[in-house]
Amino acid sequence: MRPAHLALAALVAAVWGVNFVVIEIGLDHFPPLLFSALRFLAAALPAVFLVGRPTVAWKWILAVGLVLGVAKFGLLFTGMDLGAPAGLSSLVLQVQAVFTALFAFAALGERPGRLKVAGMGVALAGIGVAAADEGGAGSLTGFALVIAAAACWGVSNVLTRKASPPDALNFMVWVSTVPVLPLLALSLLLEGPERDLAALRALDWTGAGVILYVAWVTTVFGFGAWGWLLRRYPASSVAPFSLLVPVFGMSSAALFLGEGVSPARWCAAALLVGGVALTSFAPGRRASRNSLAPAEPVAVSSTGPISEERPA
Repeated sequence: MRPAHLALAALVAAVWGVNFVVIEIGLDHFPPLLFSALRFLAAALPAVFLVGRPTVAWKWILAVGLVLGVAKFGLLFTGMDLGAPAGLSSLVLQVQAVFTALFAFAALGERPGRLKVAGMGVALAGIGVAAADEGGAGSLTGFALVIAAAACWGVSNVLTRKASPPDALNFMVWVSTVPVLPLLALSLLLEGPERDLAALRALDWTGAGVILYVAWVTTVFGFGAWGWLLRRYPASSVAPFSLLVPVFGMSSAALFLGEGVSPARWCAAALLVGGVALTSFAPGRRASRNSLAPAEPVAVSSTGPISEERPA
């Protein structure tokens, strides 16, 4: 990769890592479900009028929109609102690679090789260390919701791989149209119209800036740049930069939010990043002929990286 393109890949990882700090700030201005709904509304408009018609069937857009947008982000934002720290959330969410491998095995017949299985074990050990550390002073409920969000991310990755969208940005923008109304309905039901109206009436420049960052910078710029890099270079050259996301997430949370990083959390970070690296990049076994997996599947997330993975 050219130096400028290496810098662009690192910049996208930084944007996605700092996003967790921005989410934490946004949760001081909005209830979590309302915040998530506004985030998708801003990501969809006006981009939906600029990216052209959907390039995949609507069933995949609806499925990914509900699992990724409503379930994953609803759980993530609620978990962070309940006390899961931004830096730790950026790290723990990467266990989605383990869930993706497990769900791909169950749904697509993609058998993980020994290195992938070892990577899953290492990553899960990191989750155990992080849970033990968080249980001493933090919110285990929030921590559990972030893990559940990672599981939903894994499901959405498998659905996206089945959809195999040729244009990841087009797909992500159309997916962003789906969660808005369900999240608004859930917010009215669970968070209450009074709380939602109070947050909207108190909207200031900081709140508006937070929404624009998580919608336009994280999604439109991040996905556009990442997709452009994947079209120019092999996924094996681009995807490793995704491992920088929790590095930027934890460091920016320490810098801007004053979050401490205990020795146990450093240990958890090393185990999780190492395990995710093995799970993500170790060669797997060829799927059976009856597998419905596409030849060139694509995994997508709207806070995290997108990567093309070719079966071994």
